[in-house]
Formats: sequence, structure tokens, C-alpha cells
Amino acid sequence: MSTTAEELASLREHPFTRALAEPQLERLFRCWALVQVAPGEFVFREGDRAESLYLLRAGQIALEQNVPGRGPVTMETLRGGDVLGFSWMFEDERWTLDARAVEPTEMVALDGACVRRQMLEDPALGLAIATQLVHQLYHRLERVRLQRLDVYRNAP
Repeated sequence: MSTTAEELASLREHPFTRALAEPQLERLFRCWALVQVAPGEFVFREGDRAESLYLLRAGQIALEQNVPGRGPVTMETLRGGDVLGFSWMFEDERWTLDARAVEPTEMVALDGACVRRQMLEDPALGLAIATQLVHQLYHRLERVRLQRLDVYRNAP
């Protein structure tokens, strides 16, 4: 198996891309890069330009917000199989949180401008990606709702 075929298979393994047809996956592969992040290293910082979509393969990323008087507060922790970053969908957007590796992390970085271009050129791919992003956002919203309810505080 060639390196490109191995890399394409690696991209296919992520839950975000499993439903894509082969031609769609190949289009997305044009935007692909494998990234390794060491513990404590930032993937992005609040205020930086949002330029990539990250598909976590392994490891852990803490989404942090700097709270005046308290310092950085972890808002959520993402793991392998999760998606990091939604702001890239809109040109000239900025990250609203810090994303920092908690442990050695491997992820696929998809160049946002490239992905937007592929979505416009292939409307079926655009719909598939938009559907996956909405699905991810829905699950994040559910986790936030549970967290706000603090349903686990009084658990036996």
C-alpha cells in the first residue's frame, strides 16, 4: 500500500469522514495534513485566525477560556473521534477559545479555505460536511446542557 493510500485510509477511519463517498473523501484529502501536538502545546489561541478543521485521532485537547481573576478554565475536553474547530467555516473568523493538548495528540488538520472550496465545487460534499458539523454541534450542545444542569453533582 502506498503512503498516499495509507493516508487516505487513515482519513477514512475518522467518524467525521466515514459516511463520505470515495470521490468526496479524495476531494477532502487535498486539504489534509497530519499533525502531532505535544502536551501543553496550543493548537490555537483565542483571537487567532480560524483556518483549519481538526479531526482528533488520539490524545486529548482541552478547550480553555481565560476568565479574569481565575486564569484559564477548561470548558470542555475533546478526545479521539471528536472534531475541533467550527469557526473556519466563515472567512476571517477568529478562534473564541484556546485549544491546548493535555496529552500527546494526533489529529488531521483540514485547511479551511481548501475545504470551503471543495464544498462549493461539490455540493454533495458540502451537504455531507455541513450535516456532520451540525451533528457534532448537536452533541456538543447536549453535553453543555448536561454540564449546566450539573446532573452528576449529587449522583450516588
